[in-house]
Amino acid sequence: MTSKPNASITELPELGMTKEDFIADFKQYYVHCLGRDEDCRSPFYAGEALSQVVRDRLMERWKATHKTYKQARGKRVFYLSMEFLMGRTLSNAMLNLGITDTITQAMYDLGLEIEELIDSEHDAGLGNGGLGRLAACFIDSCATLQLPVMGYGLRYEYGMFTQTIVNGEQVEKPDHWLRNGYIWEIERLEYAIPVKFGGHTEVQTDEEGKHRVCWLNTTDVLAIPFDVPVPGYRNNTVNTLRLWKAVATEEFDLEDFNAGDYAESVAAKITAEHITMVLYPNDANENGKELRLRQQYFLASASLQDVVSHWVKLHGHDFSQFAHKSCFQLNDTHPSIAIAELMRLLMDLHGLSWDEAWQITYETMAYTNHTLLPEALEKWSVPLMRRLLPRLIEIIFEINARFLSQVAAHWPGDNERLRRMSIIEEGPVQQVRMAYLAIVGSFSVNGVAHLHSKLLQQGLFKDFYDLWPHKFNNKTNGVTPRRWLAGCNPELAQLITETIGEQWVTDLSELKKLTPYADNAEFRARWRQIKQNAKQRLIDYKKQHQEPVHLDIGALFDVQVKRIHEYKRQTLNVLHVIHLYDRIKRGDTQNWTPRCVLIGGKAAPGYFMAKKIIKLINNVAHVINSDPDTHGKLSLIFLTDYRVSAMEKICPGADLSEQISTAGKEASGTGNMKFMMNGAITIGTLDGANIEIREEVGEENFFLFGLTEAEIEVKRSHYNPVTIINEDQDLHRVMHLLESGHFNQFEPGIFDALITSLKSPDDPWMTIADFRSYLDAQRRVEHAYQNTELWTKMSILNCANSGRFSTDRTITEYNNDIWKLQSKAIKFPYGLKFT
Repeated sequence: MTSKPNASITELPELGMTKEDFIADFKQYYVHCLGRDEDCRSPFYAGEALSQVVRDRLMERWKATHKTYKQARGKRVFYLSMEFLMGRTLSNAMLNLGITDTITQAMYDLGLEIEELIDSEHDAGLGNGGLGRLAACFIDSCATLQLPVMGYGLRYEYGMFTQTIVNGEQVEKPDHWLRNGYIWEIERLEYAIPVKFGGHTEVQTDEEGKHRVCWLNTTDVLAIPFDVPVPGYRNNTVNTLRLWKAVATEEFDLEDFNAGDYAESVAAKITAEHITMVLYPNDANENGKELRLRQQYFLASASLQDVVSHWVKLHGHDFSQFAHKSCFQLNDTHPSIAIAELMRLLMDLHGLSWDEAWQITYETMAYTNHTLLPEALEKWSVPLMRRLLPRLIEIIFEINARFLSQVAAHWPGDNERLRRMSIIEEGPVQQVRMAYLAIVGSFSVNGVAHLHSKLLQQGLFKDFYDLWPHKFNNKTNGVTPRRWLAGCNPELAQLITETIGEQWVTDLSELKKLTPYADNAEFRARWRQIKQNAKQRLIDYKKQHQEPVHLDIGALFDVQVKRIHEYKRQTLNVLHVIHLYDRIKRGDTQNWTPRCVLIGGKAAPGYFMAKKIIKLINNVAHVINSDPDTHGKLSLIFLTDYRVSAMEKICPGADLSEQISTAGKEASGTGNMKFMMNGAITIGTLDGANIEIREEVGEENFFLFGLTEAEIEVKRSHYNPVTIINEDQDLHRVMHLLESGHFNQFEPGIFDALITSLKSPDDPWMTIADFRSYLDAQRRVEHAYQNTELWTKMSILNCANSGRFSTDRTITEYNNDIWKLQSKAIKFPYGLKFT
């Protein structure tokens, strides 16, 4: 097509939102783009066609959002996270566009089940658990609140592994979530960015006579951005999540290829693509550590270069307003290398002095800490960083030297404090403490629950808090009510809307209006029926995806789904299940409460003890579920391959939410919030956000047990689990069953490491210490569940008091206290034009 001067400009009409529009567009994509016809029976292609139809509607609003932000030239926030556990997009996009019912009817008219099409979409499993799912909830709320926030992450070829269970053991299989493509992304080759590794540094003099450090002889990797739309709730805002893919700068070395060295000719390509190949490589060995560091720097460098290059296009090399217009939120310690990288970009590429660059860096970086476990605070060896990132380690050493001079001025002669606070940890091999770098280089440091933030200030980061108390703040986590109530539990959402109106979807505090209905018998009956329906859907889901195990819909659905970790204490849950089994075998079943215990989660591939916990759960489940004495009384199910789309089925059907971590170990938790929002009642310790959940719902609607964080610290010095076992008959019987090999008759010794850990005075999780309190709380659960009206009232009140745990509230606090963004209403339609 030949362009003509002064060609007329035509407006593209806004796409229709009627049932007929969706049917016509669906047929267009299904037949002409995908080449399918009525003989094709695969829901995948119908799902692809429907996704294209929905994506077109997102695209219009996406462009309108981009234009609005560009014209406003206001402040922007860039959210850097190694994980974004997005799950499925189609159902969420339909919900946020307000077209779910219309499209459901359109597909029905075409003879298609919308659920089948939704289920055909693969989860975007670009995260390990709570951290990645929180990031996904955050960017959903940013779009709903119409805040100009852009997410930056990595486009892993293989997401969180697919979990299978073989002989009770976890077996990991690759999760090639991109094998059929990803309909929601747009490749943006025009914004590709080179990222440097290796090489060496030299000081050179530029044409203006200034000394600059040059990073030379590097091995570069190209970062290709793929943009994913993030729609707000019915407000025409569509923000952007930009995911980086690593590719080689050259496809292969032609000289090596012609010489016959075919493997070497593509070695650079393979090495480059490894960076974004797998989420969380096993870093138990040096190669894994190096790859993890490459991933973190690749994310930070590509993202910061992207932001800085867009700034330069608009403002040239004038960075005087950069800190007023930009903020980088570091989601945990992983992207903290961004602090040194921004210094490099500002000094080495744009000629700013150290002081100018540091002022900008310090005023733009904000750090969120997500863990109280010291071993989870990343450290990188100085030799590894010197080899991989020579310029960055120079900058980090300089940051540390200047920082320690501040510490010395504040506490003269306190060499021990200098050692404790140094970013560089001394030892046989020097280590860079990345969390310390994040604190030193940020203007804001926040925890994610009140207890977590308090423990950071009084323990893990006390020295830094003493120096800079103004930096530290709390931002209690939340979850998005769009996905985790309106989307995953539409029947309950409809009842709530009928009862109090629909404002709760964007203002979850409105749920408080449900409180008086807890005393209404008719409302309780409807609520109870909806919960039963959700439990039936969970049973149906379980039958579809795993070996059929009988689940009694009238039983208490006792659920613990989360990452498998010793501190989350799935082991304590299993000990209680064994106790119930022991009671059944002894005939102690008077006034029995039938219970289905469901446990799900994945263990990190290199985490030996977590894998043993999975094996224990499955072995105990096999014994219990095979015993006719337990039928109708007790079952234990391990929910294989737990993921976002599974949780969407699980949380509406849960009666009891297990949040039983050792007090002082869980930063926040977000599964506890999802369950509460859907009317499950929590049994938990005073840990993480459990404390705030209990404060909101009232102690009478929460099953509390266990030692507090302070009590645990006191008990550590004289903790003797063997004495506790010997003095508690119930616990003694449970441990005898475990130690006798009753659950591993043909696998002798397989649980010895777990048993030894439980009985050790040095057990940091103190599982045995909380056993009796946990049993007593579970007895209170049984009695409450037997009173149907009481339990339903507690369920309603849990939902009614969950308003605080919306990410809309969390993000509003981030914005008010840290980001200071202006909300931008999107003008739509604004008249998309072409020549």
